[in-house]
Amino acid sequence: MKPTRLVPAVAAVAALTLSACSFEPSADADAVTVVVGYQSKTINTVTAGTLLRAQGFLEQRLAEIGEETGTAYRVEWQDYDTGAPITAQMVAEKIDIGSMGDYPLLINGSRTQDNPRARTQLVSVTGYNPEGALNMVVVPPDSPATTLADLAGAKVSASVGSAGHGTLVQALDRAGIDPATGVEVLNQQPQVGASALESGQVAALSQFVAWPGLLVHQDKATLLYDGAELGVPTLHGVVVRSAYADEHPEVLDAFLRAQLDATRYLVDDPLDAARIVADASGLPQEVVYLYNGPGGTTFETALEPHLVEALKGNVPYLESIGDFAELDVDGFVSDTALRAAFAAEGLDYDAAVADTSNPSVLRGTDPVCERAVDDVALAGEIWFAAGDATQVAADPTCLLRAVQQARADGRDIRGVYVPDTELGTRWFADKSVWVVDGDRYLPFTTEAAATRYLSAHPGSVPIEYERAVEEVRP
Repeated sequence: MKPTRLVPAVAAVAALTLSACSFEPSADADAVTVVVGYQSKTINTVTAGTLLRAQGFLEQRLAEIGEETGTAYRVEWQDYDTGAPITAQMVAEKIDIGSMGDYPLLINGSRTQDNPRARTQLVSVTGYNPEGALNMVVVPPDSPATTLADLAGAKVSASVGSAGHGTLVQALDRAGIDPATGVEVLNQQPQVGASALESGQVAALSQFVAWPGLLVHQDKATLLYDGAELGVPTLHGVVVRSAYADEHPEVLDAFLRAQLDATRYLVDDPLDAARIVADASGLPQEVVYLYNGPGGTTFETALEPHLVEALKGNVPYLESIGDFAELDVDGFVSDTALRAAFAAEGLDYDAAVADTSNPSVLRGTDPVCERAVDDVALAGEIWFAAGDATQVAADPTCLLRAVQQARADGRDIRGVYVPDTELGTRWFADKSVWVVDGDRYLPFTTEAAATRYLSAHPGSVPIEYERAVEEVRP
């Protein structure tokens, strides 16, 4: 079964001062320190980073240990833009636990393996998408490009060695473009690449979440390529220095159990979790909720076999860019500590491994079409400006009707989310490419996807989102 909430959220870190643990920089010099590297804006690692830190789950778990043993613990959080600097700090033995995307995870294991003190293991997953939709390629709003083939000979920004770069390389190869010579890849940090895209210095940007969604939400970009077209899982996970885990197994156990706390919190209350992550990261809540809301990222901790196989499939890409020493992936992945954490929480790890469904899905009754919301491939959602709840829609056509009715009622809308018809990717309804086929309205993440549908379905026609909202029959 899927985990259910076992530990309440920590409302105030101040309560921790009542325990034997200390978390201030001036703490007892004898305190056990754990240094955690995370990426506040990479929101698929929030259960091991931003949300975990904001809610104090790790500090609470360590405080419980301190109350039993009298040991003092100190947590030091270090925030980075990508996984590469976290790996560098782990190689230097300056970070004990880190979270990052799949390609950086492999690089982490490869680069740390020769030093027994730095050697790492992948001990949990934070979140994943079974089709690869967490990585995307975007272009400026006025770009003439409608397919990846249109980028031939152009400059593309990407963080080399990242999941976003890996998606670009694989996608170009499938499009018949040599990734090494067909485009000029500029190795840039995400925020630098975003500025380069906006200023016209590059024709496209290929990055991991939340950058594509953020730029599209800000009307600074249009989605050109949805990573889900690859059909290959992409994931984020947690690595720990094995030497640190051997010296302080109770800290790793506390971290993994705290990650379970954060995962339960996000699944149980995704809207509040989005608010917390947005406040801590500076990202818009609407963008955070795009990925962290129901039907978005699958937030699970189990090291499922299909994800391990996906990691093995990434190795050829890393070898192709000359940034990878041979790594025994099976030896790098270890679920021993996670199994123990599950058992301590009264959870069935094997059942979690076997269940690959997303624990966070839209359910309920569509108040406009007056029917059950029971198909996750069709279900949409409206987030109104007022209130702490959303309204579900059974399918995209019902979603448009709901938007039409909300506008007629004078209700302000904060965000509208809908799954892509072809790939299932959760996306902004007003940024989607829409097609009308008879009395059905169908959304697509990219123009290329809509074109594929139009070609295969004579009689269907493209339609602008605003016109669809106006014309859909109540």
